[in-house]
Amino acid sequence: MSHLALILYNPTAGQASETLVQLTLAAEIWRGAGWQVTLQPTRFAGDGTLQARAAAAAGYDLVVAAGGDGTVNEVVNGLVGTQTALATLPCGTVNIWAREMGLAMDIPQAARAYLQAELRQLDLGVCRQRPAKAPKAIEPPLEPPIPGPAIAAEPPSPGPALPEPAAQAESPDRYFLLMASAGFDAAVTAEVKSEEKQRLGAIAYIKQAFQTACRYRGIKTKLYIDGKRIRGRVLMVVIGNSQLYGGVIKFTAHALVDDGLLDVCVIQGRTLLSAPQRLLSVFTRFYNQGDNPLRYYRARTIEIRGKKKKKRLPVQVDGDYLGKTPMRFEVVPQGLWALVPAGSDASLWSRSSPAIAPLDRQADRQADRQADRHIAQRENQQADQRAPEAETLC
Repeated sequence: MSHLALILYNPTAGQASETLVQLTLAAEIWRGAGWQVTLQPTRFAGDGTLQARAAAAAGYDLVVAAGGDGTVNEVVNGLVGTQTALATLPCGTVNIWAREMGLAMDIPQAARAYLQAELRQLDLGVCRQRPAKAPKAIEPPLEPPIPGPAIAAEPPSPGPALPEPAAQAESPDRYFLLMASAGFDAAVTAEVKSEEKQRLGAIAYIKQAFQTACRYRGIKTKLYIDGKRIRGRVLMVVIGNSQLYGGVIKFTAHALVDDGLLDVCVIQGRTLLSAPQRLLSVFTRFYNQGDNPLRYYRARTIEIRGKKKKKRLPVQVDGDYLGKTPMRFEVVPQGLWALVPAGSDASLWSRSSPAIAPLDRQADRQADRQADRHIAQRENQQADQRAPEAETLC
């Protein structure tokens, strides 16, 4: 069966030429299985969201985020609430979602894993920076497909033409698949320079973390967990939809991606001198015990308040710096379809989700068209039967 897949990749990322070779191999693996695959570069920050949204409108079954977790987040924000599924190929620094899915860090090998996969619906989180306003009506784009840079190894696109993504006003909402956090790690994320990230990879974060830790202090903060007020001096708040943090640590070790809840780990304290003790508590999952400054909650809504400049916490979402509190975080139950390989972490799921044979939506669309034709034929027959009566009444 033929499936329509769009691979979105960042042409300016480190080792871009080698990555493109690997992505071309991945596309050929899928084409060999009968898929119709298009490779498309992103052109600027946020373009992954626009192109993913355009692909969903054009009827693509799958959008593949070929990059790191920032690229995945952009694509997620374009696919939320649509019937087009998310997949990922690991081309980034940490690749948390790819690791949660049990994918190898080798791109062609990861592509093969998706040949034995199923569709599942999963939850998202959303960060609301300010009261949401009703979106303005947007006219359908009428421009021709994006004329991206020529790729010698890539044949003409077999899928439907992608419309030019419509420019939209920046939304106050930011969806996240993995996690959001406020405090120390967001301060680190805000200070890591993009060129250092490309040059050093994960080491850039480690280097900046040591520099930031020397001067970072806990901030007196008000949190509202499903309306319950919690006050204290906070070093970091991690709000997880999934479990893995930074590729190695599980601050929200009990998180499930399909339970309709977000998991919250609150780390209290004045300085990071006690960081080793905090990390030991995380590794041993020693939460909510006596005076232990590690608190764990599960909730549908989380608010972090503090309008005074000195009491505002920096916030990051899926590894990208977003801004400062006050902010509100909410769960979006079953907000996204994802293609899930057989090797994904079973502990991420609360139940055996009803699965669909991989990307069988094309067959569903054919069935819908047949049903529409049947309904149209029946309506025409009824109209023909009513016609004599109409003439008599006249």
